[in-house]
Amino acid sequence: MNMLVLIKQTFDTEDSIVIDQGTISEDGMNYVMNPYDEYAIEEAIRIKEQTGGSVTAVTIGPSRAETVLRTAFAMGADKAIHVEDEAAFGDEYTISTVLSAIAKRDSYQLILGGYMAVDDGSAQIGPRVAELLDIPHVSTITGLKIEGQKAIVQKDSAGDIEVIEVSLPLLVTAQQGLNEPRYPSLPGIMKAKKQPIEVLTLSDLGLDRANIESKTVIVNQYLPPKKTAGKIFTGDFKTQVTELVSLLHEKENII
Repeated sequence: MNMLVLIKQTFDTEDSIVIDQGTISEDGMNYVMNPYDEYAIEEAIRIKEQTGGSVTAVTIGPSRAETVLRTAFAMGADKAIHVEDEAAFGDEYTISTVLSAIAKRDSYQLILGGYMAVDDGSAQIGPRVAELLDIPHVSTITGLKIEGQKAIVQKDSAGDIEVIEVSLPLLVTAQQGLNEPRYPSLPGIMKAKKQPIEVLTLSDLGLDRANIESKTVIVNQYLPPKKTAGKIFTGDFKTQVTELVSLLHEKENII
């Protein structure tokens, strides 16, 4: 089975995020593979180990994004594609258009990705790519089994498990619970350093910058305000209610 995995390099959510003039500062920032994409690459590698096939990882981003492709190699991916073209660093419309163009270069029976990226949380890329390729897609899956030319997919649904049977080719997006991503082995890490990465630009994909420009613009970014200390009411119930109503009326102007 020929599989394509969509991965993204994101900032480590355990780092302190610094906003400088409306943009996230990269000074001292640690970048990692998007956590949900780890489930996607792990699932693809498990399928390859069980049934054979090939796993290609693809990412869009600056030169530093190469590290997530090296991680994919170390985990067991066979090929890697890096779109290192600033014209492709756009919104969901731009990125999904570029990724679908890459998918059309080969015949992939299964495309996997994380259900969202932790840096923007849009959860749009997978469904958009599937629509552009005119193939079915199932999002936020927690189980996947391939049987011939069909897939049996599980996903959470209102606290229950929904089971979906769908034909290939198929695009799925992974969430926590699908699997437990492996740690790359030392031999895998060493081998990954020498693996070739195919670097592409928009012209290589036959895309025109003017036709894929972002449809949305980020006007500003800012951190949420720091929470103030809460107030604890004391005294009997009647006293607490009276004080609460007074504060809501006089300080908060709610009632």
